[in-house]
Amino acid sequence: MDWILNLINFILHIDTYLNDIIIRYGAWTYGLLFFVIFMETGFVVTPFLPGDSLIFAASTFAARGALNPWLIFILMSIAAVGGDTANYWIGHAIGAKAYTGEVKWIKKEYMDRTHAFFEKHGGKTIFLARFVPIIRTFAPFVAGVSEMSYGYFITWNLVGGISWVATFTLLGYFFGNISFVRDNFELVIIAIVLISLVPAVVEALKARRDIKKQG
Repeated sequence: MDWILNLINFILHIDTYLNDIIIRYGAWTYGLLFFVIFMETGFVVTPFLPGDSLIFAASTFAARGALNPWLIFILMSIAAVGGDTANYWIGHAIGAKAYTGEVKWIKKEYMDRTHAFFEKHGGKTIFLARFVPIIRTFAPFVAGVSEMSYGYFITWNLVGGISWVATFTLLGYFFGNISFVRDNFELVIIAIVLISLVPAVVEALKARRDIKKQG
């Protein structure tokens, strides 16, 4: 439980932690940002990492001159696209076993939820999932498991990854240093998390309703 509380504290005060990291590590901060975004999108076991809020927070520091916005955009885009690509091939290697519960480190509930998202949106899921935590991590994995054509996957991966990073980079850069946002950063981060979770919650409720109807 302690790690969950520490993670929540980190996300809510991500601006404070990021400021300390920039002061202490300087240019190495870009490497840390790259690593976190790659991990969040690249490995099924790390859907809890704060992708949206981290890019947003980093971009607020870019607006203050502490970081380079272009480097954030380019490096985070590479991390996002590369992470999804790695996740796709991991899913491709594991195959249908991912749905059976045999693989202990894969949460079947998240797999089912992402599969339902795929059923509704098809290949566009790779793009849409970028803006939905948890589903963002599982979507490329499910694409690999279901043996989606890699050419089709990488197209949506590129469009989705670049669009996602661009959205939160621009939001952070242009709105992050407005006095209200700066003074209420915790509330803004909570709002980002809650808004991004809405599609996943809606899909989960629909899936539960359909299960009850079938029962």
